Amino acid sequence: MTVLVLTNCPKGLRGLLTRWLMEISSGVFVGRPSRRIRDLLWEEVQQYAGQGRALLVYTNDSEQGFGFKTFEHHWQPVDHEGLILMNRPKESSPSTSTNPPKKGWSKASKRRRFGR
Repeated sequence: MTVLVLTNCPKGLRGLLTRWLMEISSGVFVGRPSRRIRDLLWEEVQQYAGQGRALLVYTNDSEQGFGFKTFEHHWQPVDHEGLILMNRPKESSPSTSTNPPKKGWSKASKRRRFGR
């Protein structure tokens, strides 16, 4: 089984994929192509995706029973002791990364500091 998810990709690429896979929802394709066809389709997706993103999930003979590939995603697959997991980057908020909170901003902290 192969699942291919496209985000913000051209309609022409979606039309190309419908030759081999069934589009069950907008940008979600499913099918059972051979490994050779799946790899050729993935090369086409990478070439014609433009500003879009793609995620490919397929069955294989691994511990998990599936593998996946990403194209232009912020989340990246990483190997962790034989298992492939998705590494989701931390979102940094500009206020906490540039200006740490001041110490002693509460009334209780001021009382402890000044002895009141």
